[in-house]
Amino acid sequence: MRIGVLNGGGDCPGLNAAIRAIVKTAIVKYGYEVIGFKDGFKGLVKNDFIRLEMKDVSGIIDRGGTILGTTNSDDPFNFKTFDGKGRGYTDMSHKIIENLKLFRIDALVCIGGDGTMKIAEKLVNMGIDLVGVPKTIDNDLDLTDITFGYMTAVNTATEAIDRLHTTADSHHRIMVLEVMGRDSGWISIESGIAGGADVIVIPEIPYDINKICQQVLDRKNTGKNFSIVVVAEGAVSIDGERVFKTIDEGSHKTEKYGGVAEKIASQIEEITGIETRVTVLGYLQRGGRPVTFDRILSTRVGVAAVDMLAAGKYGEMAALSGNVITSVKISDAVKNIKKVDPDGELVNIVRSMGISLGD
Repeated sequence: MRIGVLNGGGDCPGLNAAIRAIVKTAIVKYGYEVIGFKDGFKGLVKNDFIRLEMKDVSGIIDRGGTILGTTNSDDPFNFKTFDGKGRGYTDMSHKIIENLKLFRIDALVCIGGDGTMKIAEKLVNMGIDLVGVPKTIDNDLDLTDITFGYMTAVNTATEAIDRLHTTADSHHRIMVLEVMGRDSGWISIESGIAGGADVIVIPEIPYDINKICQQVLDRKNTGKNFSIVVVAEGAVSIDGERVFKTIDEGSHKTEKYGGVAEKIASQIEEITGIETRVTVLGYLQRGGRPVTFDRILSTRVGVAAVDMLAAGKYGEMAALSGNVITSVKISDAVKNIKKVDPDGELVNIVRSMGISLGD
């Protein structure tokens, strides 16, 4: 059997560990041949690949990034193309079927988040045999308890909060930290709890800037001359406003989250009169060496994916349920985004300790 492997979407810690587990399990346990497609689905469309052998995955378990490269902008069903008139988009999914047949690829392993899994679901509906491996620092992929990459991102954010504490205390400032997560507040709430934040803003609970400022002023009145505010990039105000930045790609413009921390910081300083500064972690959360938890989890789901292929469990995704690796249908996993429960344990913990959620 010859299998292909690719990773799509943004990079995250643990991708190399997952690739390593897939290649080693395929070769050692089953005697499969493994082909790695470069830069996600782009490699499948353009026939850009390498044969992966044991030597290729030696010593990569602790490396950040991915040896295969990745992209979050090459959806084969809406693929970027160029002609004499500039950039356009077209459906190139038929090329994937042709190329898989051409190179006699029997099945695929697709590593990615909700975007990658949605593409994988479409490929399954076209008759392609594949399995999914969940990854995303946002932890927003449904039907799996945790995705690898997330714990490393939380650890990075927590370390940032720890460091901001000393500067905030020394200068008597408000420090606003913006973290990733899109429409889910997992990184924000868990790093905020672990780092001892005073205000945690998550997309699931609309914030009132006056409530945030009240928390800051209450702390000042009790002798605390600084505060730490952790804000998820997808935070939404009580007026329903989210903050985006426009990415100009020539003839194509996209909007991405970014800038909410600047907005909140400006409002805090204006209302309270306290000097306020902003730190945006951005891609620092995606980079670097994976923590132990992510190395273990990515290895577990990588091994499980190959076992699923061997068992013919096509159209399914490896998933963590409790402490057991199981599998779920990809079509079910992409129906909903996994969000922080506003009435759940984490929110209750925050409220119990007197941390403001801005509401």
